[in-house]
Amino acid sequence: MTATASFTIDSPLGPRTATVSYVRKGAGEPLLLLHGIGHHLQAWHPVTDILAAEHEVIAVDLPGFGASEPLPAGVPYDLATVTPALGALCAALGVERPHVAGNSLGGLLALEMGRSGLARSVTALSPAGFWTEGERRYAFATLLALRAGARALPRPALERLSLSAAGRAALTGAIYARPARRSPEAVVAEALALRDATGFEETLAAGGSVRFTDDVPGLPVTIAWGTRDRVLLRRQGVRAKHTVPGARLVRLPGCGHVPMNDDPALVSRVILDTARSATARQAA
Repeated sequence: MTATASFTIDSPLGPRTATVSYVRKGAGEPLLLLHGIGHHLQAWHPVTDILAAEHEVIAVDLPGFGASEPLPAGVPYDLATVTPALGALCAALGVERPHVAGNSLGGLLALEMGRSGLARSVTALSPAGFWTEGERRYAFATLLALRAGARALPRPALERLSLSAAGRAALTGAIYARPARRSPEAVVAEALALRDATGFEETLAAGGSVRFTDDVPGLPVTIAWGTRDRVLLRRQGVRAKHTVPGARLVRLPGCGHVPMNDDPALVSRVILDTARSATARQAA
């Protein structure tokens, strides 16, 4: 069941109220799940039940995406604003320093939460921010093309395409290595989420100058990359490892940019292993 939370955030304009949608399930140490740009919390559905067997899972629609409201007018969608906003969300939900797993934009936010002391462990799946300028331009062009396609197709056309494996590949093959595994209903919902994302352009603009250049010391960090990622090429994982030398770098064989659907068991194991290492470290 989707719920909403409203909380106060700091912004260059002063305190403002943000409202986001989230799903919460399971029991145990809290685990916050953050999706990528243009996506929504349903991206985590393939792994949520597995993770909820050990954790209280909180999957969030980021501000301006999914069912969450956009940030208040004039409030930037940059790391300096969104990262503490996620910390404020956790406080509003009564959660202190969750484990955080994120994909793409969500992976970058997870790393930033770890660097800022807001997370007890971090799993970043194909995180943004480790690109060269050419790789960034390629990724942004891919994302803009996906959004243009989603906006150009009326819902009946999306529904017809989603019924065949070839149609699902045409709609989501850029982000999934195994798009035929995605259900028709999920593919349509993803296209609509991308089409209707009110925070898309401002988030993309804020990301134009982003480079993650700092270490994330003092907590377990795993950086995982799909071997068939067509948006953020896997060589960026090597740069990420150089930037965060204490991180564990993991290959996700046969997975694309959004790996949760391509191999739910593997992705769940990577996230759970990272969280367990934090728990073991705390107990030692």
